[in-house]
Amino acid sequence: MKKIIYNCLGIVCICSIAAAMGFSFLPEEPVIPNEIAELNLTKTYTSTASSVNPSIDYLTSVNLLKKSHVLVYTRNGKGYVHDNIAATVACIQTLAADNKFTVDVSDDAAVFTAGNLKKYTLLIFTSTNNDVFDNDVQRVAFRRYIEAGGGFVGIHSVTGTERNWKWFKMMIGETFSWHAKFQRFSIKKIDPAHPSMQGVPAVWEREDECYFGKELYPGIKVLMAHDLHTLQPDAAAEIKKNAGSFGDFFPAVWWQHFEGGNIWITTLGHSKESYQDPVYKNHLLQGIQFIAGQFKGINYSKAHAISKDDSILNK
Repeated sequence: MKKIIYNCLGIVCICSIAAAMGFSFLPEEPVIPNEIAELNLTKTYTSTASSVNPSIDYLTSVNLLKKSHVLVYTRNGKGYVHDNIAATVACIQTLAADNKFTVDVSDDAAVFTAGNLKKYTLLIFTSTNNDVFDNDVQRVAFRRYIEAGGGFVGIHSVTGTERNWKWFKMMIGETFSWHAKFQRFSIKKIDPAHPSMQGVPAVWEREDECYFGKELYPGIKVLMAHDLHTLQPDAAAEIKKNAGSFGDFFPAVWWQHFEGGNIWITTLGHSKESYQDPVYKNHLLQGIQFIAGQFKGINYSKAHAISKDDSILNK
């Protein structure tokens, strides 16, 4: 009996010493920061500049991103260029350091070759706009990457990218038509069970641009929607015009499995300050993590496109 007691005391002592040194014998658990955990996500949450605290961590689940390789693409064609791009890149680099994945950043369309793209788990187009490829060879390389099982995350004005390429617009899920002026309004979570909606408020009140699109592709699964009644009424006619057949809500965040690849889009994130807001950073992290979790590898034998405009196979 004494021997058993001594052994138990020894184990307790060893565990105490190990704990003091920062070691643990328990499996690693996701850490939910107090700032997120304390939110009542069934009620309205207001995201403002005053809520920004770059020093805190953000909600993470089982780390599906670990050891992933991600390309962040920032190219813009002729026209308006957002001033949030540098902030977005810095945000994603922070997410990468915290979640142990690798990020490459480029605005050079020469990265779009089969040989280069095959090393990436997913591509992130952040506030890209208008034509972002130099030629159709690059467009075909991009398309074949998606068909081969690649992942894609699009942020904010990505819906205004490649407006003359029908396949790309279907892959994104829509093409940009108009946005209301920057203002405070509400976005409603409509698919709370989806993995990328972890830590996202049921009703998220924030300052942003309410994006509208046209040529919506019917394959998208909407995750969050703009509450159009919460927009300022001074542009009511434009809102009604661009909402089209939609009523009180218009898609804001969605995903789809398209032509072999997995796509996640958020139209939120206009301001530079968004990328320091812990709630928005978590929103972005969960989307990236969801797409990484769908990745099964790049298999070019499944790619079929010879030209950028080949018919889709709906696979």
